[in-house]
Amino acid sequence: MTENASVPADFAESDRVAARLYTDPEIFEREMTQIFERSWVWVAHESELAQPGNFKSTYVGRQPVIVTRDRKGTLHTMLNRCRHRGASLCEKPSGKANGFTCPYHAWSYGLDGKLRGIPYPDGYEGVLEKGELSLKKLRTESYGGMVFATFDEDAESLEDFLGDAKLWIDRFMKQGGGYPIKVLGKHQFKFRGNWKIQLENTTDGYHFPIVHRSWMASVDSETADMMSFMTDPSAITHSLGNGHSVMQMVPEHSDLDVDDGSEPLQGRFDHVVSELSKTLDEAQVRKVVRAMHGTGFNLNLFPNVSMSAAFFRVLRPISVNETLIEHVAIGPDGPPELDIVNRERLRIHEHFQGPFGFGTPDDAEGWDRVQRGAHGGPDLPILVNRGLAREKASPEGWPTSHVTDETGMRAAYAQWKEMMGDD
Repeated sequence: MTENASVPADFAESDRVAARLYTDPEIFEREMTQIFERSWVWVAHESELAQPGNFKSTYVGRQPVIVTRDRKGTLHTMLNRCRHRGASLCEKPSGKANGFTCPYHAWSYGLDGKLRGIPYPDGYEGVLEKGELSLKKLRTESYGGMVFATFDEDAESLEDFLGDAKLWIDRFMKQGGGYPIKVLGKHQFKFRGNWKIQLENTTDGYHFPIVHRSWMASVDSETADMMSFMTDPSAITHSLGNGHSVMQMVPEHSDLDVDDGSEPLQGRFDHVVSELSKTLDEAQVRKVVRAMHGTGFNLNLFPNVSMSAAFFRVLRPISVNETLIEHVAIGPDGPPELDIVNRERLRIHEHFQGPFGFGTPDDAEGWDRVQRGAHGGPDLPILVNRGLAREKASPEGWPTSHVTDETGMRAAYAQWKEMMGDD
């Protein structure tokens, strides 16, 4: 690896990347324009925008945006910036509105971003056309309830970008147990590290029994046995193209529709079974309860969202050495009798992902330490070569290796390298 490479893309090779990918502010600035302003970036789940007038404030890279559903049901993503003097239009994280009015000079915009009104219009005669001053819009498309936006008008369609990952999105959404998925809640935290450190983590099975010893000791034996995948040869990771990858920790739960009925439901959910059985038939109860832990895989969608077992993990780069993480809890969107299911799913989520959980805080400490360590020996590379010699093509043609291998990381860095090229 050449530290004097002429373009950032040269710092990524097939089995290693330069440590400066975590620490170089110039590389970070280029990532914001070359990757986050050219990729399809996840901005919302459709359940957050279920009704006309619903909106959500978020970011594409470092640029603030508003995602809306207008009265016709169309989704829009727009820069959260008034076209007059640049003030932000919306500071609420979510809600319902008829439109947006700038707090500075009261220019007002519709849910579709069109400029609707200007107070005291005298003075603008002959120098302003309202039709030319709509909010800057991003292309917005959705698949499987997942809403993405991009600044790149010439980007391939979202479905083409997702490619073979669509199969796994479809499978992930089956954890509603026959009902649609909805967002139950979310929480945010920051870690002192580069965004790519977290991107690597979602398909890193190698760290699990080491970092998450305390979580494994805190759960029932059935759950611990289910997540003991280190020596299971059927537990594998696939590279799916365009930087996407999927890590199958529990392969028998990859498709929740595949169920021969022989697997017993976990005893810890007996109270849920008892309550649901009052209104649902046995097959419905089994389907919902079997999906309580979510799917048996983590799906990484380049560059900013993962569909991780039973929740969404969203990353937002803030600076070269600071990243915001949002964990989004999800559950079935069904009749009131499913409330007990979603309460239980929230408790499971809190136990691992929550701020006082047994999982994510340990992960975040590891991410912090990688960032600190990357400043030492800047000429030493970051290795992503585990399992390279045993990586083979699956029947579908996906590069595949064991769940503890770094196939997913190599997939992400191959996409990173392509997008960071000098062209």
